[in-house]
This record gives sequence, C-alpha cells and structure tokens, in this order.
Amino acid sequence: MRQLTKLLAPILLLAAAVATVNAQPPQPAPAKLPSFRDMFLSQLKDVETKITGLADTMPQEKYAWRPGPGVRSISEVYMHIAVANYFIPTFMGVKVPQGFNPGIEKSVTEKAKVIEAVHASFDHVREIVTALPDADLDKPAKMFGQQTTYQGVLFLIATHMHEHLGQSIAYARTNGVVPPWSKKGAE
Repeated sequence: MRQLTKLLAPILLLAAAVATVNAQPPQPAPAKLPSFRDMFLSQLKDVETKITGLADTMPQEKYAWRPGPGVRSISEVYMHIAVANYFIPTFMGVKVPQGFNPGIEKSVTEKAKVIEAVHASFDHVREIVTALPDADLDKPAKMFGQQTTYQGVLFLIATHMHEHLGQSIAYARTNGVVPPWSKKGAE
C-alpha cells in the first residue's frame, strides 16, 4: 500500500496543479492596435470636422479676405484643400471624377458651395481609402518625382489637410473668428 501511495502522490499533485490552472479565468485577448487605415480615417474625420466647422463659422463677407497680395483668400484655401483631395490620389492611379474642374479653387467663392465642395472632396478620399486593399498600402508610387508608396500618398493627403487647417485657423483668428472646437466649454 505504501508503494501505491508513493506512486499516486505525484499523480495526484499533478492532477491538482492541472485543475488549478484550468480553473483560472480566461485572459482577455490583447487589444487590437489600430491599423494605418483606421488612424488615417480617424484623422480624416477630425480634420474634416474642423475645416468645415471653421468654414461654416466664417462669415460669407470674409471669404474674399486674404492676408496680402498674391496669397490665397479664405475661400481659395478651402477650395485648394478640395482640389488637392481629388488631385493627390491620382498618384495612386485614382482617376479624378468625370467633369471635375480644378479651376474651382478660384471660381467657387460662395460659402455654401465651398462647404459642399469640401465635404464632397473628403467623401472622395474616404471612399478611396475604404476601398483600398491593405496589400496595396505598400505598392510603389511616384509622387512629385520621388518614390513612395500608396501609404506615403495618403500620409501627404493628411499632412496637407492639416497644414491648411492651421492656415485657416490663423486666417479665422486674424478676422476675429474663434474656431468652434476651441470656444470656452467646447470639448
């Protein structure tokens, strides 16, 4: 009997250890990190909200204001963003929509039409990015004579929009307009 106890003791200890391990609550799966697409789309939404919010807050009579000769007016900055949102994706082989006129940068100055054009251009970029397969993000592209990838093209789109958001903030503040998101009590 003693021999049997000596033999069974390690087996019983092993069984108890296995039961203890199996009794532990399952560990949650590690949080999924956002993909480049997720981050880009988040930035796109944020900058669109800010640019269109600022464009909407700016009075129509200020749309022709420019800080000096030869510098874009307020409406021209917004329309420049819209035109770029159609032009920059062409480096990824995306066609500009039929009938698109890049001359709108200087010709569209009415507040409602400017805001509509800016929204449409953001929708265009969003559709491109949403439909772009992950595998294509690393595809090579040539942009302004430099080698890059589709992801690099999208990075330029994001930085370009933010550059002109900053310009628009400066224009607004110079004209006494406070960006909607920075008003007291805003989130």
